[in-house]
Amino acid sequence: MYENVFKRIEQKYLLTKEKKKELFKLINKNLKKDIYYDTTICNIYFDNKDKDLIINSLEKPIYKDKVRLRSYGVPSLESNVFLEIKNKYEGIVGKRRIMIKLKDYYDYIEGNYNNNNNQIMKEIDYLFKYYKLEPFRFVGYHRFSYVDRKTEKIRITFDDNLTGRDYDLQLEKGLFGDKYFNNDETIMEIKTENTIPLWLVNALSKLKIYPVSFSKLGSIYNKRLMEDVYV
Repeated sequence: MYENVFKRIEQKYLLTKEKKKELFKLINKNLKKDIYYDTTICNIYFDNKDKDLIINSLEKPIYKDKVRLRSYGVPSLESNVFLEIKNKYEGIVGKRRIMIKLKDYYDYIEGNYNNNNNQIMKEIDYLFKYYKLEPFRFVGYHRFSYVDRKTEKIRITFDDNLTGRDYDLQLEKGLFGDKYFNNDETIMEIKTENTIPLWLVNALSKLKIYPVSFSKLGSIYNKRLMEDVYV
């Protein structure tokens, strides 16, 4: 069973398509396409009936956990997907994840899949049982991703078409639902284990692009709450 553990710094920015073009003119020579350059990312986030995880996350605590199922592309039952814990502590993002077949995820939800020999699966299973987790929200988007040309230690992603739904919570249903943005905005993320290089800092400064606090899941959840209030 494939597993992956890492920690990094993540900064998010909201850009118009025009601002994205201006930035790209300045930094393009330092970038190359990532292995997952052009893909649709589908996520199922988990929570309980009391929505403990999303409520805690929106309060912006020092430490928070999210549990999700992710695919790169729209999967079939035989496709590999990632079941993962994503946490954040004082600005440092950590992920602990395993790769399984989508059909194995459904077996796990039904109580028919057991791999307690895997430490990360034990941790995921503990959170599922402790919080009584169940599928909560689908969040998807189309991503273009790059790495710095020299070291590949800086990753920059641009996420368009941010979409969410609280029904049909299956990855294989694909990207559809409620659109978050009504204009031409895109979400840029800079991901690094260390500091941001000077060429990128200078470009962001020149264009007056500043980091924002933005959660895809939290923003979609809040937007739906506001829409329900005014219905």
